[in-house]
Amino acid sequence: MEPMQRLQPPDSHHLSAALGWLDLGSPGEAFRELKKIAPASASHPDVLEVRWLVCSKERKWDEAVVASRELLRVASDQSRNWLHHAYALRRATGGGLQAAWDVLRPAWDKFPDEPTIAYNLSCYACQMEQLDEARKWFQCAVQAGDKSALKFMALSDQDLQPLWKEISEL
Repeated sequence: MEPMQRLQPPDSHHLSAALGWLDLGSPGEAFRELKKIAPASASHPDVLEVRWLVCSKERKWDEAVVASRELLRVASDQSRNWLHHAYALRRATGGGLQAAWDVLRPAWDKFPDEPTIAYNLSCYACQMEQLDEARKWFQCAVQAGDKSALKFMALSDQDLQPLWKEISEL
């Protein structure tokens, strides 16, 4: 895949403004800025990621799935795009935990050093009541990442509540 060109003005300005509106807690204004971006730039990974962020802030999960699917099409080499897609799929109409798992599981093979992928797989497995699988994936996350940071995060993550006692003893 060829590297993506940098956005040029005025599209780059609209994207910056959209990010600014997001920082200010105004996803609606951010979306209005995104709508000003030329159609030729609408599939740029940076534009798609901000579109995904706007959709997620507004909890428009079906739209977030569309944005993240396109983001994967143009930039599947970024682990965060797989995470975005799984996160939205989990919450979208017709999605759910299994759909999120099915998207994210192959991403681990592609990004075996990305602890967030293994962590999320652990969450999905735990919520699907596959506790042995959840334990395995949490261990993969710990091996790939910062054990104390992951443990701290996990002990406040309701998805992993069935494993809290075990995680606290790590």
